[in-house]
Amino acid sequence: MAIRLGANQYGKAEVHVVRVHRDTPRHEIRDLTVSTALRGDFSRAHIEGDQGDVLPTDTQKNTVFAFAKEKGIESPEEFGLALADQFLATVPRADGARIELVETTWDRIDVDGRGHDHAFVQTGGGRRTAVVNVDGRGADRRAHIVSGVGDLVLLKSTGSEFHGFLKDRYTTLPETTDRILATSLVARWRYRSSDVDWNATYASVKARLLERFAQIHSYALQQTLYGMGQAVLEQFESIDEISFSAPNKHHFLVDLSPFGLENPNEVFHAADRPYGLIEATVVRDDASDPGST
Repeated sequence: MAIRLGANQYGKAEVHVVRVHRDTPRHEIRDLTVSTALRGDFSRAHIEGDQGDVLPTDTQKNTVFAFAKEKGIESPEEFGLALADQFLATVPRADGARIELVETTWDRIDVDGRGHDHAFVQTGGGRRTAVVNVDGRGADRRAHIVSGVGDLVLLKSTGSEFHGFLKDRYTTLPETTDRILATSLVARWRYRSSDVDWNATYASVKARLLERFAQIHSYALQQTLYGMGQAVLEQFESIDEISFSAPNKHHFLVDLSPFGLENPNEVFHAADRPYGLIEATVVRDDASDPGST
């Protein structure tokens, strides 16, 4: 029986870097958690314990901090591409690099109607994410970028129905034509190329997702997600596909009749678990190769 080493990668997980751009009195702040990974022929390290091909994960961590100073952080995507190219240029045995980035966003504290120059408050409008995958070098280099937003908590107090579903002898869920629709959305979209204005596109995609969530009269969370994805692909030719993961944050109407009270869709019990989990991808027919994952 032959035994061999299968797919493998290694890197540094969750390097938390905060970069303050203080070139002017009005400071800018970028707060990223960065995870790096290199893949390739590292068989000697696994089989023989020979580390000659391995760039230490501590060095990868140091590179994140050094690049934050040397190159600055204009966007998670651009920063991830710079790191991936650096690691591939440094490690001969690596044939691919994956950089995962999660941004914590900060807004300026408002003072007398104006954002303060150097005081910030952490915002709760979702976390910006990016995954950068680079394969090869030089003319063979291929970059695949997936941007996204996570923990985007959304709610509609009406404009949502759920009825006509399949039933069996275990079904107890009542049909409804007026319910609360709430979710903590994760959305990830894959770009066709890396020639993108990352910050402007992220802001526009997020705004379009929010707009369509509000506008769509929902007969199911699935239908809402598809409509949101369709709107993004119609508006942004640079995006090939968009994927969603959306827990259905159930709100159950409370029976107030024992207290002699009516409850016309006003008082709810918000249950945290169990929950329905809806996942879907909306993709162009001519989408490009997604590359490594």
